[in-house]
Amino acid sequence: MSHQSSLQTLSIIIPAYNEAATICIILDKILKVNLIRNIQKEILIVNDCSTDKTKDVVTAYIAKHATERIVLINQSSNQGKGAAIRKGLEEITGDYVIIQDADLEYNPQDYNPLLEHLINENLQVVYGSRFLKKANKHSYHRFYIGGRLVSLVTNILYIQHLTDEPTCYKLFRTDFIKSIPLQCTGFEFCPEITAKVAKRGIKIDEIPIEYYPRSIEEGKKIKWTDGIEAIWTLFKYRFKN
Repeated sequence: MSHQSSLQTLSIIIPAYNEAATICIILDKILKVNLIRNIQKEILIVNDCSTDKTKDVVTAYIAKHATERIVLINQSSNQGKGAAIRKGLEEITGDYVIIQDADLEYNPQDYNPLLEHLINENLQVVYGSRFLKKANKHSYHRFYIGGRLVSLVTNILYIQHLTDEPTCYKLFRTDFIKSIPLQCTGFEFCPEITAKVAKRGIKIDEIPIEYYPRSIEEGKKIKWTDGIEAIWTLFKYRFKN
């Protein structure tokens, strides 16, 4: 994947595990977004050894959209969301990078306000907060409380002012995130990257984003134990050199 002219590019990493039902819908939504400042898009889908038709439907989608910069990477074994994100980070070529879940909980139209804030404020990173947009609904009370608790622990340990640490929409300058060594394999990507950004002395900005929660029946994979792991990860990196 080479840069097309000197235009800037947003790399969109989509870790996918058994998302055949929704991944083409989210890809359609991404392609419909016209990014600010004529920023281009490259999309990297990292298929985490799905057991459904994810690989087949994405392969067919790429064939139908041959003029778009979409790449499918297939993991040889199921390694987890964090490992998929790290694989994507190895391959991207863009100036900016954002993580996009393969479901429909987040709205790609929010890429633009995130990019605008990051560029205008000359930031290395900006998070999209589901809690700053009051109209958003939250599917399960335990997930709402869990997200708030993880954010509170982050704020105490790292002197931040985050409302939504576990958000999917974390936008980075690519050279910055590539300078941070990551070890995550699963859902602990979020607390690990937050901890390591904070330990660089960076106060993380947030802006409001839209959120459309899906149910466990619809394929939501995160569990309450992931919240415990997130808090453990935050403590681990706070006191690790």
